[in-house]
Amino acid sequence: MKVLKRRWRKVKPVLSRSIEKEYRGMVEAYGNAGGDKESLSDAKVAKLVIHENKVLSSDSVEGLTVNTTETEDGVNIYLIVEEGVRIEKPVHLCFGILPKEGLQEIIFKLEARKNSDVNAVAHCIFPNAEKVIHKMDADIEIGENARFEYRETHYHGEYGGIEVIPKGRINIARGGVWQSTFTLNDGRVGRLDYDFEVFCQEDSVAELIVKAYGKGDDDIRILEKIHLNGEGARGLAKSRIVLSDRAKAEVRGETFGNAPHSRGHVDCIELVNGSEAVATAIPIVSVTDEAAKVTHEAAIGSVDRRQVETLMARGLNEDRAVDVIVKGILR
Repeated sequence: MKVLKRRWRKVKPVLSRSIEKEYRGMVEAYGNAGGDKESLSDAKVAKLVIHENKVLSSDSVEGLTVNTTETEDGVNIYLIVEEGVRIEKPVHLCFGILPKEGLQEIIFKLEARKNSDVNAVAHCIFPNAEKVIHKMDADIEIGENARFEYRETHYHGEYGGIEVIPKGRINIARGGVWQSTFTLNDGRVGRLDYDFEVFCQEDSVAELIVKAYGKGDDDIRILEKIHLNGEGARGLAKSRIVLSDRAKAEVRGETFGNAPHSRGHVDCIELVNGSEAVATAIPIVSVTDEAAKVTHEAAIGSVDRRQVETLMARGLNEDRAVDVIVKGILR
């Protein structure tokens, strides 16, 4: 695998005070959500910053092409990683809506070509959301022996007035690797409808991890499907969900062993804190080849009261103690 030296182009000029203000606001919110603000000003880092339906900043590096088209309600993104390219520094993506109300629809097409290797870090920021909808529809192609790691973290504020609807369809060619982590534990979830489906070819690997902390009347629905269609393909669908107050969650993990020596596992743990929270886990495993093996484990329990009492004895109130324990579990 070859490593290419980076070429870079400057962030396109700011055209108005309003756009400049939005950009500063997104950068500040990015930092508050745990992102590295310095990375958004580093010319050697590939990045994309989108507020509502505006592309505020876009930088590429050699071997990575990012094409964007602004639409009425969002942005269409086409990201291409050229064959054999290894991007040394993570690609930073920042999506968000700063006002209380809004709609953002992201159409994301990714093509990671043969023998490429990329890490991407995405922060989705909605700190004031009272009536916000964020949709993402992803179409992802991972080429032969390519690897793409995608880590997405959300920050929603404390109002709970947001719907997050990420949907993805991922095809992984022979020897390819897709690893994704979706984390939503800062602020209220609101309504989350996560739906990802992966199709794995020979000797490929798929890992889907979802972590979320529901409070109030948050509503969480997780659907992870992995089709192990090639010999020696491997897949993991893993979820860690914690619920407090009246929050509810339904986690459905499905893995299908359709080829010889394919291996899959569904791993779901849900914890509840309070008598009104409702947790449901539905693991589904299916094998259509006698040499395939697919397993599952699902557990629903409660937050350890002894740990809560230990932290309270050290000066934390109960809500803060539970919060510390939960974020430790999700971390």
